[in-house]
Amino acid sequence: MNYDFKYHLSRRGFLAATAGLAVSASSSSAVASGVDERGIKIAPGQARFTGQDSPITAVWAYDGTIPGPTLRLRQGQPVRIAVENGLDEDTTVHWHGIRLPNAMDGVPGLTQPPITPGESFVYEFTPPDAGTFWYHPHADSLVQIGRGLAGPLIVEEADPVAVDRDLVWLLQDWRLTKDGQIAGGFGGAMDASMSGRVGNIVTINGAALADVGVRAGERIRLRLANAALARMMALRFEGHKPVVVAIDGQPCEPHEPEGGRLVLAPAMRIDIVLDMPGDPGSRHAVIDDFYDGLAYTLTNLAYDKAPPLRSHPLDAPLALPRNPLPAPDLANAVRQAIVLQGGMMGGGKLAGVGGMMGMGMPGMTGGAAWAINGMSMTGDGHAGMAPQFTLERGATCRLSIRNETAWWHPMHVHGFSLSLLSRNGAPVPHRQWQDTVLLAPKDVIECAFVADNPGDWMLHCHVADHQMAGLMTVFRVK
Repeated sequence: MNYDFKYHLSRRGFLAATAGLAVSASSSSAVASGVDERGIKIAPGQARFTGQDSPITAVWAYDGTIPGPTLRLRQGQPVRIAVENGLDEDTTVHWHGIRLPNAMDGVPGLTQPPITPGESFVYEFTPPDAGTFWYHPHADSLVQIGRGLAGPLIVEEADPVAVDRDLVWLLQDWRLTKDGQIAGGFGGAMDASMSGRVGNIVTINGAALADVGVRAGERIRLRLANAALARMMALRFEGHKPVVVAIDGQPCEPHEPEGGRLVLAPAMRIDIVLDMPGDPGSRHAVIDDFYDGLAYTLTNLAYDKAPPLRSHPLDAPLALPRNPLPAPDLANAVRQAIVLQGGMMGGGKLAGVGGMMGMGMPGMTGGAAWAINGMSMTGDGHAGMAPQFTLERGATCRLSIRNETAWWHPMHVHGFSLSLLSRNGAPVPHRQWQDTVLLAPKDVIECAFVADNPGDWMLHCHVADHQMAGLMTVFRVK
């Protein structure tokens, strides 16, 4: 195992580490060393998803809020985040999309010991990339994310971006009972082998059915992050033309999305720029129509009645400054391939899955339903997972991912960002880098990255049911 026990604190040690700092997850204090000090507590909490008259829902929360507080960090500034576990079960925090040291990646057993009840762990890293990221547990992931544990993480550019407002929408969905409580049945066989646990209510920053106030003529940077367990989204902004400027935290060539729809799978983030051309007092729907016949209005852009902020769109460049990602050397790349297998197929049968097929998942109701290259790794990660492949440090890896299943899979790689080269043989435009790549049924993706970050790294589907039921693997950089 790769973890270092010096980061693991008792509750007393946590209190000593944070005493006198007067910091929270949403505000920081730079100490003399230049380190940004933060503290987060994970504990049971309460939420009202549809207004003050709605039922109180029991949740699990970071610092008592759904979603967790927005962590705004500075590119290149070291951060130290002390996380206290107030749950009755183990947890960790994974800083999704951040290229950080392996010991800080938050995978229990593989990179660190789990944070046991009443204990704490200090995460230390320096974010190299500006952009939109998020944080969530990587222990009992299906249940813990499904009960509310997710929060936005923003790494600010060195120089401010020319927009009037910078907004974050963390999107979550919830499977609630009639009395407003989170439904049980996590890990059911149908969810595990099909599309995953899709909820019956969708929230933006913890609230459903709420309008978003805007002003005519303003320019908004809108950071969209899908923190749902399984729900795919395809967002249309009626009467508006969103321009994509970053995907998964990495700037791309500014472009309008194909067909005007922003496809956002679990764990993906998309930054858009929205110029507001609507009339004062008008309302415009934001519609999610990913699933055929199940379109719904996510929210409405509600213009106030003030005169337009400006008569013409802001005259400022849309492109964001690029992050310091190492350029792949495709001419000398090492080729690796992974194949996604399994899931419920025609006739209600599971496709053949090798390796650990049939092994029960702790705390779940079913066994392995998926495999990568014939091998199923279930759960959240553990000590002794054999790597699917090993790369020499500094080598360029050209990775092929083939989806042989009948289902959609957002494949997330830890510790790296992937340069997308082609999809089904066609070049991917706009110089896109992603840490979570969505594959439709039968898709084949070609991507590349430089193996400059040593350690054992997870690669898994971010439909949580799929990961827990075997769609996970590990690769090693040595």
